Amino acid sequence: MTKNSKRWFTVLCAAAVLMSTGCSSLKTPATASVAVSKAAVENASVAGGAEFAPVEMDSAREKMALANKAMAAKNYKLAGDLAAQAQADAKLAQGKANSAKAQTAADALQDDIRVLREELDRASN
Repeated sequence: MTKNSKRWFTVLCAAAVLMSTGCSSLKTPATASVAVSKAAVENASVAGGAEFAPVEMDSAREKMALANKAMAAKNYKLAGDLAAQAQADAKLAQGKANSAKAQTAADALQDDIRVLREELDRASN
């Protein structure tokens, strides 16, 4: 091997190491992001997101499926972006579900208060 070819070989090896390190460094955050987003979608589902925010839940599930496909294709940047979007949709769905449940509870409480007032009025007359 000549001196020049040794340099080129060294440069190519160094470039290969840098590229493989760069790709693996994207995989770890994307994997974590997909896992966190999956948990957010499950939490939203348990909270009643499908019932109270079906559009947001569908969007979150669709984006999670696309994120999983991107992970399988080793497109970690896209997977991370889609996972973040899925997480945002899931959190919105969970927030809407919690809000709807709180509103239902508040309405029921108002009805109970109204009934008690009517009973008090009847008892005092």
